[in-house]
Amino acid sequence: MRPDVWVPEAIPAAERARLEQIAIVHVFAPAGPLPDGSAPADLLVAAYDTGRALQVASRFGRLGAIQAFSAGVDSVLDQVPAGVTLCDAAGVHDVPVAEWVVMTILASCRRLPEHLASQRAGVWRTEAIAGRDLVDATVVLLGVGAIGRAVQERLTGFGPRIIRVARRAREGVHPLAGLPAILPGADVVVIMLPLTPETRGLVDAAFLAAMPAGALLVNASRGAIVDTAALTDAVLAGRIRVALDVTDPEPLPEGHPLWSATGAIVTPHVASDVAREDERGWQLVFDQVTRLSRGESLANVVIDGY
Repeated sequence: MRPDVWVPEAIPAAERARLEQIAIVHVFAPAGPLPDGSAPADLLVAAYDTGRALQVASRFGRLGAIQAFSAGVDSVLDQVPAGVTLCDAAGVHDVPVAEWVVMTILASCRRLPEHLASQRAGVWRTEAIAGRDLVDATVVLLGVGAIGRAVQERLTGFGPRIIRVARRAREGVHPLAGLPAILPGADVVVIMLPLTPETRGLVDAAFLAAMPAGALLVNASRGAIVDTAALTDAVLAGRIRVALDVTDPEPLPEGHPLWSATGAIVTPHVASDVAREDERGWQLVFDQVTRLSRGESLANVVIDGY
């Protein structure tokens, strides 16, 4: 079977040629007229333009599945046509996001932002800036999917005690309900949960108050999991430190206190932005099309929002 696959016009030529070996490839433009909905469509590749892809998807009377390039698909769940399977990009972003998490943990624990501020000011600070290493530190991984596992693999060599927490308890994994007993002993909390009704606003004032003074909160997931006002208050009070790749709202407004707060690291949703990101995304597409050509089930199917 040669599946009918719809891809964005911007698909790299080499990737298109590779797909054409195993599929019938159709191209849709980033704007203008939409395709004829009578055409066959087994898989629609949204890549990073999910808005345009959903417009295209709405035209097809028969569409099998949509493949996104993001690991989180909360923003499009309610827009996917009925009967169409949605697949996320779990696995594509594991390495770069895990590296970003480890990078910011080390940078914050060793007070790198303060040292860089001194460098920019041309000041050799002689007073001590007390940092800490990760040996025997307690790191709570809030979310233990593919990215969570990648973070754990990379952190293990630094010697922390790692506690895993997820929405569903299982062997070696605590449930969210156990957080009140876990947070008071956490030196670092890393958020890698999907955004769902259950997790929206999970990190509120009570959550932050339960963390010990000087602890670090890292968010590499979705900004709306955290109550931004409560977080800002805690950071400005010097109670906790924070590393954010996502915010609510996003982007963080100009002049927001978190931009310049001591103890805050903020990056503009770039944790997964590395040179090989697109290559990994198209490899996932090729693997998915290979499955279709063999009559196999697709991977990364989104069920119950994740």
